[in-house]
Amino acid sequence: MKKPQYEKHLAKLQLELAHLQESVQQTGQKIVVLFEGRDAAGKGGAIKTITAKLNPRIVRIAALGKPTDRETTQWYFQRYVAHLPAAGEIVLFDRSWYNRAGVEKVMGFCTDKEYQEFLNTCPAFEDTLIKSGITLIKYWFSVSDEEQEKRFKKRLTDPLKRWKFSSMDLASRSKWVEYSQAKDAMFEHTDTEQSPWFVVDADDKKAARLNCIDHLLSQIDYHPIEHPQITLPEIDRKHYQRPPHKQQRHIPQKFA
Repeated sequence: MKKPQYEKHLAKLQLELAHLQESVQQTGQKIVVLFEGRDAAGKGGAIKTITAKLNPRIVRIAALGKPTDRETTQWYFQRYVAHLPAAGEIVLFDRSWYNRAGVEKVMGFCTDKEYQEFLNTCPAFEDTLIKSGITLIKYWFSVSDEEQEKRFKKRLTDPLKRWKFSSMDLASRSKWVEYSQAKDAMFEHTDTEQSPWFVVDADDKKAARLNCIDHLLSQIDYHPIEHPQITLPEIDRKHYQRPPHKQQRHIPQKFA
């Protein structure tokens, strides 16, 4: 997709996202959106695009790192529960509890018993969230092995993207089949009528972002909020004298 066309569509969608944000806040809805998929599939870019024009106090990103020693002894879902939204909030999970069905399973970071327990209990966990009043939306970003390879190579040569590349990326390439099998098993157990998976074809990053946002908007009941007209008051400067400019430490104006 060409950049002008992309930006034209995106501007309209971001306006709708602003309406969505205000409506969710006013109505007290609780929204959880999960972003899963292979490494370099475009999850992070989609999340950044969604949040670019929104209030981070209302629309939060949960991107959890490696669990601590203490967290590994907790109920598996416990550290994710701490990030769930209150009324009037939207939380976007950049990877989620599905780590257990993906990277933990493939890389041997959990036992077979823990893995099977997750597959068996995850639908009930999500059903509990939904019954509590949370709207749960799950996206899987699908990318071909050829496109993933191109993105990995770009990460290796672009200094601005080199930080994105990790040892886990190498593992994800060498274990492509194992990750595919894990994803298929995950869908078999957790793609339910109450909590379905929505697949985003992500070889075209721009199209994937637009399609994902458009679909997200269709999944939530919202309406534009009417704002009253506001007249800004005049500033009364009679009782204020600004200190001399040279008394303050101003940064150099290299880009005036």
